[in-house]
Amino acid sequence: MLDYETLKQQFDESAPESPHSNVSTDSNALHFEAPSEPKPQGLTGTRLRSYAFAVLTRKEYSKADLIEKLALYAMDREEVVKLVDELAKENYQSDQRVAEMMLSSQKRKGKGPNRIKLALKSKKIDSSLIQDELKETDWNEQAYQLKVKKFGLAVEKEPKLKAKQIRFLMYRGFEMDAIMKAIGRKPED
Repeated sequence: MLDYETLKQQFDESAPESPHSNVSTDSNALHFEAPSEPKPQGLTGTRLRSYAFAVLTRKEYSKADLIEKLALYAMDREEVVKLVDELAKENYQSDQRVAEMMLSSQKRKGKGPNRIKLALKSKKIDSSLIQDELKETDWNEQAYQLKVKKFGLAVEKEPKLKAKQIRFLMYRGFEMDAIMKAIGRKPED
């Protein structure tokens, strides 16, 4: 059998504490002390740049989103801003691409121009980047297709059902003009 008390005394006497030790021994338990100087955490220089490229290979980010994502892991926010500006100049990061992708994605989901602009604003992207694409889209047709998909081809006469269709299309972000044309359009038109 082992005699724990003798072993404990033997090791306590043979291992004098160094002034740089983070572990102090006590007769009852071990206590871990925090180091006197915390090591700085965060990425800088080429490691930050490599991380930025790794992030951008997985997904397109707006300039503001990329700055926020990198700032979580970086030492200096100013370095992050400079790096993102450089990446934008070299066309590795593009708000234009992000806006176009968001436009096509939102249109596929059946969203109207108002919801698309709101989504761009939430990502801190200027909606003027895709202003031409927004103008070229036939929102009347988009609203009509969405109305047919949800409510069918029939033109409603009852005010409650008409109001339900209007609310649905307004929530989706369509203008009132496009909504009225969509709910009043007959299948022959």
